[in-house]
Amino acid sequence: MGQLTSYLLVFFGGGLGATLRHLINVTCARCMGTAFPWGTFIINITGSTVMGLIAGYLAFKGEASQPWRLFLMTGILGGYTTFSAFSLDTGLLYERGELALAAFYVLGSVMLSIAGLFAGLSIVRHLT
Repeated sequence: MGQLTSYLLVFFGGGLGATLRHLINVTCARCMGTAFPWGTFIINITGSTVMGLIAGYLAFKGEASQPWRLFLMTGILGGYTTFSAFSLDTGLLYERGELALAAFYVLGSVMLSIAGLFAGLSIVRHLT
C-alpha cells in the first residue's frame, strides 16, 4: 500500500466520521435542546465504545489489514471523535499496569486541554 493510498483512506474515513458527528450534533440539538452538550456527550461515549470493539476484535479475534485500520480507526473514528483514541490510549496504559501514568494522562489531558482553550480565548481577547 502506497503512502498516498494511506492518506486517502484517512481523508475519506475522516470525512465520513466528521459528517456523522455533525449529523448527531444537529439531531441532538433539535431533539434535546442545547442546555447540555448531548451531542458531544453521546459522540464521545459511542466513539470510545466502537474503538473498544474494534481494538478488542483486532487484539483477540484476528488481524485487520492496515488499510482497514487506517480507514476505520484513524479515519472514521478520528473524524467522529478523538476521544476514542484518548480512551484507547488510557486503556492501554491501564492494561500495562501503568496506573499512575494513565491517571497523569487523563488528568493532564483534560486539565491542560481546558486550560489551553481558555489561554487561546484570552490571547484572542487580548489581541482584538
